[in-house]
Amino acid sequence: MLIDVHAHCSGPLEEGDPWKQERLFVEAMDAVGIDVAVVSNLSTPRPATPEGFEKCNRNMLAALEEFRGRFWGYAYVNPGYTKEALADIERCLEADEDCIGVKLYNDYFITDPVVRPVIEKCIELDVPILEHCGHSLVNTTAQPFISDAGHMAQAGREYPEAKLITAHIGGGGDWEWALKALRGAPPNVGADTSGSVTDEGQLEYGVKLVGAERLYFACDMSVTCGVGKFMSAKISDEEREMIGSKSFLRLVGREG
Repeated sequence: MLIDVHAHCSGPLEEGDPWKQERLFVEAMDAVGIDVAVVSNLSTPRPATPEGFEKCNRNMLAALEEFRGRFWGYAYVNPGYTKEALADIERCLEADEDCIGVKLYNDYFITDPVVRPVIEKCIELDVPILEHCGHSLVNTTAQPFISDAGHMAQAGREYPEAKLITAHIGGGGDWEWALKALRGAPPNVGADTSGSVTDEGQLEYGVKLVGAERLYFACDMSVTCGVGKFMSAKISDEEREMIGSKSFLRLVGREG
């Protein structure tokens, strides 16, 4: 089984074919052997208002219903609106059993105190947080509050019961730095393998420093990049199986 733990949905669109993009995505999934994609719908413009992320989550839930069994979902919220964010997380998780976690973007560092209620709610509900991350020394003004692997490690130490996923290890700047930062992180902090960067040895280095049990296969819509570097990585069959699905299924309690 192959689970893409970092994907997105856009529909239902108001004009034309409401699910065109999602159907094309499922066709791509079928072509490369992805069984399930875990999707979120992100607000534009950002940072999201409560009205914005609530609409996004309605779209996400509609996608789960339309593509039952192929999509699981993350509730996307802006932690700056504490009351509304916590309420929408609960609403989404209660609305559909295939909504299995929370997606956070770059509104705040994950270590910012304003994010703590969201982390604590996810601990209470026993669901993971997929956090948009990167470590870059260029164009930093575009995302001044983007978390990096160091922030994730710190949050994991402060909240050892939290389930934290560092997004797109191959799509947020210096992936070697990020993996080294995760090397000393507690076992509740992992990383997804997505990102268009396909440097040789990326996944092998991740297995060496972080371990296959804390790495999760993902594409973040770069399907050929995600699958190509995963399949070409010089890792054992057991490690490939763990990264491909077993580690994530264990994380979300769906091993059966």
